[in-house]
Amino acid sequence: MSAEATRGKAARLCVGDTVTGRSYIEPWDRARQQPQLITGTVAQIGSGWPGVDEVLGYVWVRLPCGREAKALARELEKTTAAPSAGEGHRPRRT
Repeated sequence: MSAEATRGKAARLCVGDTVTGRSYIEPWDRARQQPQLITGTVAQIGSGWPGVDEVLGYVWVRLPCGREAKALARELEKTTAAPSAGEGHRPRRT
């Protein structure tokens, strides 16, 4: 489905939604890494490159520690609770 065809449809996830699910690991990295449970806010939907989003349909999720994780949109669930600061979280300096 082209980007033009998908524009008219309502998106299940929006930037700023709080989500939980598993991170996505590229096939060539699976020997070194395993998917992790993640909870955070959607920071970016898709890659921004034509044709790429049709194949994968991924999003970037900003974790409480400030890092981002790639995840498949179909494997994420919306949550109502805000993500809590976990291990590795550094408080913002004021």
